[in-house]
Order: sequence, then C-alpha cells, then structure tokens
Amino acid sequence: MIEARRIAPSSPGWPARLAHLEAAPQNLWLLGTIDPATQSVAIVGSRRATFSGVEIARSIGGELGAAGIQVISGMALGIDAAAHLGALEAGGSTVAVLGCGIDVCYPPRHAELRRQIIAGGSLVTEEPEGTPPFKHNFPKRNRIIAALASAVVVVEATERSGALSTARWAADLGREVLAVPGSIRSRQSRGTNLLIRDGVRPFLGIGDLLEAVPEIRRAVPESALDTLRSQGGSRLERFSPPLREILARMGTQPVHPDQVGIALGLSPALVASRLGALELAGAVMSLPGGLVARTV
Repeated sequence: MIEARRIAPSSPGWPARLAHLEAAPQNLWLLGTIDPATQSVAIVGSRRATFSGVEIARSIGGELGAAGIQVISGMALGIDAAAHLGALEAGGSTVAVLGCGIDVCYPPRHAELRRQIIAGGSLVTEEPEGTPPFKHNFPKRNRIIAALASAVVVVEATERSGALSTARWAADLGREVLAVPGSIRSRQSRGTNLLIRDGVRPFLGIGDLLEAVPEIRRAVPESALDTLRSQGGSRLERFSPPLREILARMGTQPVHPDQVGIALGLSPALVASRLGALELAGAVMSLPGGLVARTV
C-alpha cells in the first residue's frame, strides 16, 4: 500500500520549480507513484463545464499523456477531471494538486479518479492531513499548479473562474498561458475569450503549445511528434465514440445537422452540442446555409 510522505524544500524530490514562488510551500504532502515532473502542462477550467469543454480537456490531456508530458490539474469537477482522465487513458502520468489534506477525497464522487491518479501519478498538497476543503485553500492551490507547470492551458472559464487565478499566477511566474477560444455567446468561454483579447495565445491544437514552449517541444520524442503531426484517420481516436459516430455519419460532403440527427436518432440539441465540441476541436466547420463539414 502506498503511503503519503511529507517533503520539505531541502528534501530529495522537492520540485525545483516551486522556488519561483515568492511564498513557496513550507512542506508538501505527496501520495502516489510518480513525483511531479519538470516538464508538465497544467489544464484548468470550469467546474460547470460544457460537453464541448469536457471533450476538449480530455483530448488535450490524452495527447499530452501519449507524448510523455505530465498533466497537472486540481481534481475538481468538469475540466480538471477530464484532463486527468485523458492523460490516464493515454497511458500518461498526471498530478492532482489538492486544496485539502492528502487524506481527504474532494469532491467525494472522485474516489475512483483519485485511486487512478495515485496509481498513474500523484496527489500533492501543502495542507496538513485532515484539512477540509476550505474555500480559501483553492487560490493557494492554484499558485502551486501554475508553478509546477511549464505552461497552462485554460479550456473554459467564466469571468470569475478560479482557472483565471491559475492563469494569472502562471503569467506572473513567466509561464506560457494558452486559452481555448469559445463562442462569444457562451458564458463558460467568457473568461478564455477575454484572456485571448488581452494577448494570451489561442490554443487551437497541440502544435500551438509546442511552438509556444520550446522546452516542452524538446521533451517530446520525435516518434511522438510524428504522431501528433499526423492528419490521418488515427487523429479520430482522440474523440469519444459518440463524437466519432457524428463524424462517420457526416461523411465527406457538407450536410445539415438535422440530417445527422435523423440518421442517428439524436435530438437536435444533442447533435448541436456534439458538433460544437467537434468544431472547437477543429474537426468540423460551419458553412453558409446552416451546413457543416468535416475538416479531418
């Protein structure tokens, strides 16, 4: 059975990147099989994520995990959980930075995810054992997420989202920040769109991250880079079966979403949600007349 351990700044295994913080933790509690790696990317976003946001976070986590880049997030509902799962499903490692004690499972529904993270990465916190998930712990937690990562990708965030706190910490620490653009009508994308308006690089694909952060690019094996660059059918594997089903039904010619819904027996609302996820991921584009077409 893996036991939690406490480390101090003078201990072996203390993450060197935490030295960039003005108020670094005095101790860390760790639980898992893998210590926080130097080359890591944080994926953060809304707890009340949209279907599209969850699919995108899972896809990004999977691509990074498959490329050997560790994924960091906060084990919260929504975007955080999707990013962790994506990395684990791809056989990669992931680190969850907690806002509670190392022995506290929060949120409680993530007991199984917590188990998987311990087996394929680690849990990290500066809070002593038994500490409940007090609200004021999470802004502190965000600075550790930002410090451990080489870059932060914000997938969805409202104007007051805690993910923006992580982005600010990252910017202050000199980390690269990228944001996934969303609809101007989406409340969940309001924060990410504002980040882009204010100069943050848009995240349209993994290539944007590799271009923005050379140290991550150098850490990815050439064989993995070839896979990431490929544009063939294997790229569809990053999508969940429901999304691949939509793409298969669309074929190679532009179609109306209603046709897709009728063919698959899906409601217009569900088809629109899935097409939105695919469009944000760059797999589908909207055309005049309400038509949509595949781009992959």
